[in-house]
Amino acid sequence: MDTDATPAETAASTESAHTSSHKSAPTLRMDLIPRGERRRRWTTEQKQVIAAQSLAPGASPTNVARLHGISTGQLYTWRHALKAAQPSVAIGRFARVELAPLPVAPPEVPARPPGLIEIALSDGTTVRVDAGIDPHALRRVLAALRG
Repeated sequence: MDTDATPAETAASTESAHTSSHKSAPTLRMDLIPRGERRRRWTTEQKQVIAAQSLAPGASPTNVARLHGISTGQLYTWRHALKAAQPSVAIGRFARVELAPLPVAPPEVPARPPGLIEIALSDGTTVRVDAGIDPHALRRVLAALRG
């Protein structure tokens, strides 16, 4: 080796040709900002209250999640658990139903005499006869009505 070489030249000659102390890409700076608060613990009652608020008519689940500082995914998980814990409670929306008052007395249906036979034809004609009618006479009446 050359004895007149400087220490830097000596170090450079011992490095591999494939490595270098210089990086070709610029170093990107990344700042990590800690949240300052630890993971929160919610009680079961708190979860149920928050989930119930999001299920109220007209409530927006996204707004409820933002109000409490939780993600919408967490809120939907709590809602699912609330519904599973109360299977008999139907959570949903229903149509409005109004009931009309019943009449004081039902309309009177005329009493039918026992043995009355009522025959409704396809053209809307109705024939009422007594059970004691002569079958031959009934055939003649029905044949005349049919045309």
